[in-house]
Amino acid sequence: MQVVLRPVHDSDLPVFYRQMNDPESLRMAAFTPKDPADRDAFDAHWRKIRTSRDVLRTILADGDVVGSTAVYGEPGEREVTYWVDRAYWGRGIATAALRALLTEVPERPLYARAAADNPGSLRVLEKCGFRETARARGYAHARGEEIEEVVLSLKD
Repeated sequence: MQVVLRPVHDSDLPVFYRQMNDPESLRMAAFTPKDPADRDAFDAHWRKIRTSRDVLRTILADGDVVGSTAVYGEPGEREVTYWVDRAYWGRGIATAALRALLTEVPERPLYARAAADNPGSLRVLEKCGFRETARARGYAHARGEEIEEVVLSLKD
């Protein structure tokens, strides 16, 4: 499967919205918008980040839009994030996409966070060189409770 990144197009947003409203994906990601079904908030968020200094990319697998990935935040504190449609989990797409993003954004350090009970995401981050640096607790909207999260960093 060929995985490539490209800039986000307007036509990607309805796909992202659908992907981010899959109940199983939301539960696994845990740290999600307060109300993922709020389309106005979703659109406002994407308008804001598309005009920011964040690096936003659409993930394509064999030409299909399967998710998104980004580097966001202030210099020295920038974080990576990614979202892959559940139908494509377990195929190495998130790992390939994150590796491609990391070559595009050479600044270090970079940080990442994942729910402690999300082994798939933790494995992706570790394969890409991120190492656990801390554990924290945070409120996970998708679960309606505070949960443990792993904080990771990529230094080189």
